[in-house]
Amino acid sequence: MDIQNTIQSLREELNLHNHNYYVLDTPTISDYDFDQKLKELQDLESKHPEFFDENSPTQRVGGMITKNFATITHKNRMYSLDNSYSKEDVLDWEKRIQKILGDVPLEYTCELKYDGASISMTYEHGKLKRAVTRGDGFQGDEVTNNIKTIKSVPLQLKGDFPDSFEIRGEIILPLEGFAKMNQELIEIGETPYSNPRNTASGSLKLQDSTEVAKRPLDCLLYTFIGNDVKFATHFESLEKARSFGFKVPKEAKLVKNVDEIFEFIDYWNIHRHELPYETDGVVVKVNNLHYQDELGYTSKAPRWAIAYKFKAEQVSTKLNSISYQVGRTGAITPVANLEPVQLAGTIVKRASLHNADQIEKLDIRVGDEVFVEKGGEIIPKIIGVDFTKRSLDLLPTVYITNCPECQTELIRKEGEAQHYCPNFYGCPPQIIGRIQHYISRKAMDIEGLGGETVALLFNNHLVQNYADLYDLTVDQVIPLERMAQKSAENLVNGIEKSKEVPFERVLFALGIRYVGETVAKKLAKHYQTIDNLGNASLMDLILVDEIGERIAQSVVEFFENPENQIIIQRLKDYGVQLEAKTVFNPDATDKLAGKTFVVSGVFEKFSRDDLKKSIEDNGGKVGSSISAKTDYVVAGDNMGPAKLEKANKLNVPIISEDDFIAMLQ
Repeated sequence: MDIQNTIQSLREELNLHNHNYYVLDTPTISDYDFDQKLKELQDLESKHPEFFDENSPTQRVGGMITKNFATITHKNRMYSLDNSYSKEDVLDWEKRIQKILGDVPLEYTCELKYDGASISMTYEHGKLKRAVTRGDGFQGDEVTNNIKTIKSVPLQLKGDFPDSFEIRGEIILPLEGFAKMNQELIEIGETPYSNPRNTASGSLKLQDSTEVAKRPLDCLLYTFIGNDVKFATHFESLEKARSFGFKVPKEAKLVKNVDEIFEFIDYWNIHRHELPYETDGVVVKVNNLHYQDELGYTSKAPRWAIAYKFKAEQVSTKLNSISYQVGRTGAITPVANLEPVQLAGTIVKRASLHNADQIEKLDIRVGDEVFVEKGGEIIPKIIGVDFTKRSLDLLPTVYITNCPECQTELIRKEGEAQHYCPNFYGCPPQIIGRIQHYISRKAMDIEGLGGETVALLFNNHLVQNYADLYDLTVDQVIPLERMAQKSAENLVNGIEKSKEVPFERVLFALGIRYVGETVAKKLAKHYQTIDNLGNASLMDLILVDEIGERIAQSVVEFFENPENQIIIQRLKDYGVQLEAKTVFNPDATDKLAGKTFVVSGVFEKFSRDDLKKSIEDNGGKVGSSISAKTDYVVAGDNMGPAKLEKANKLNVPIISEDDFIAMLQ
C-alpha cells in the first residue's frame, strides 16, 4: 500500500475510534493502541508534509498559537431565547403561537438547556471549515484551532450530509473533568476555577491550542442552519445530526402537547443532577420547521422557542460526614450530614448524594464546603463542591463495600447506578420497609398502624414479614411503647379490615420491584388471580400491554422465591383478597373485543366516563390519543380540531354516540 493510502486509512480508523469513544461512549480499542496508531500517523505526516490535512486526527492534540482571534460576522444571527420561569409563561407562549398559526395541531421538541459556551460551526463538503463563538449574536471570535482539539467534534462527517451548513451547539465542561482539573490545581497550590461554564468559555480563548487539548471539553449540538439543510421537523434534524457523527444528547424528546412538555420539565427538574454536566432549564421548540419559518423572530429571540429556567435556591455549607441508608428493595442511598443551613425556608441538615457515581463525579469529600440545592424544590441535594475552600489534607471518599445494617457484602448489577444489599430476608431496614409499604395508604391502608409502630413490632420480634401482621393479638401489642387497650384494639381491627382490600391494591402492597400502582392494576385485570400471575412465564408477562422485560423479570423472580410462596399461601389462608372480584354487569358483551376507541367531545346520552366504561364493559379498549391502531373515534360536540384532522389524515372512522349505541344493539 502506498504512503498516501496508509495515511488516509489511519485517519479514517482514528476518526472512527474517536467517534466510538467520545460520542457513542462505546470504545472499541484500548487507549494504548489508539496512542500507538496516532503516533504512527504523526510520524508519517511529518515525513510527508505534501499529504497535510487540516482536519487530520493529529490536529486534535493542538500546537497552533493564536495571538489575535479574528472577528467573524455570523452569516445567520445567533439569537437569544426568551426565558420563562413558570408553567403559565409556557401556556401564554403557546397561545401566542396559535394566534399566529391558527388552530393547527402542534408537536414540540423538548431539549435540556446546557450551561456552557455557544458555538457555531461551519461544515463544507463534510469537513469542519470554521468555528465561531456567539459573541454579541451578530459577530464572534473564530476559535477553529481550539475547537478541533475537542474529541467529540467530528472533523470529517459520515452519511448523506448536506454539502454546506452551519450547526450550533454548546461547549461544556463535564462535572467530573471540572472536579479533576480543580483538584490538580489545589495540589500545586493554585487557585481553582469557579464553575464549569466560565471555565469552558475561557478555554475557547486560550492562545495555545495545546492547552485547550488538555481540558476535557465536550460539544453538544442542537440546531442546523443553512439553505442546503432539507428537513421537515426539528426532531428529525437532531436524529440526522447524530447519524452524521455529531454528539446530540439523547435526552431530547418529541412531545405532543403542553401536558407532555410539563412532564418533561418536571422529570428533569428532579433528575438533572444525575447528568454528567450542568443544565439550568429546558428549551421547548415548535417541531415543524415550516411553522418555525411562519413564526419568525422578534428583535431578540425566535417566536417558535422558549427556555424554561429551573428554580433553585442554592447555599453552601460544610459536609461533616456521609452515612448510608438501606431501602426496602435493598438499594443503598448515601446521605450527606451537613452543618445546618437555612435553605428555601427550612433548616437543612442532610442531603442526598444519589450513588457512588455521583460522589466520584463531583469528587465530594468529607470536610468539603458543598453547594446544596432543593431538587424539585423538595429534596435537598448536593450539586457541587466549592474547591476554593478545599483543604489539602482531605481524602477521596471510599464507598462502602458492606451493608451498614447487616454487614452483607454489597452488589451492583450491570447497568444500574446503585449498590444493593442482597440480604433481602435478613436485613432489618429491608424487612421493616416492606411491611411499611404493605400498610401504606395506597396499599392496604391499615388504620391504627403506622411506620414507627411497624419498627416497634419488628424490634420486639412480633413480625418478620407482612403475613405475620395477621397473627397479632391485642395482648401482644399492648406492652409496646405508646400503646394502650384502645389503640391496640384499633390496630388489630385495622389489620382484620384490610382483608377486604381489592386484589389490585394487595398486588401493589406486596412490594414487587417495579410494580407500582398502575402496573398492579394492569396485572390484576389481566390475570385476575395471584395464582395465574404466579404461573405466568416471562414471555406471557412481556406480551401484556405496557409490561416490559424489566417488570416481567422482576415478577417472575418474586414468585419463584420459596419464601414469597410461603407468605402468599399464608395471606390466602388469612382471607386476604388475592383474586379480582367480578362485578356482574348483565348488559356486558364482547361485541367490541379487539377494537380501540378514542373518545372526544361532549355527549348528551353519556358522560365521558360512562362512555369509556361502556366500551370496556363490552370488550373494547379506550385509547388516549389517535394513532394508526385506533379503530374508531367517538365524537361529541366540540371535538378538538387537532383530533379531527388526525383522524381524517389516518382515515380513522368518526362515529357519533348514536352510532356507538347502534354497535351494541
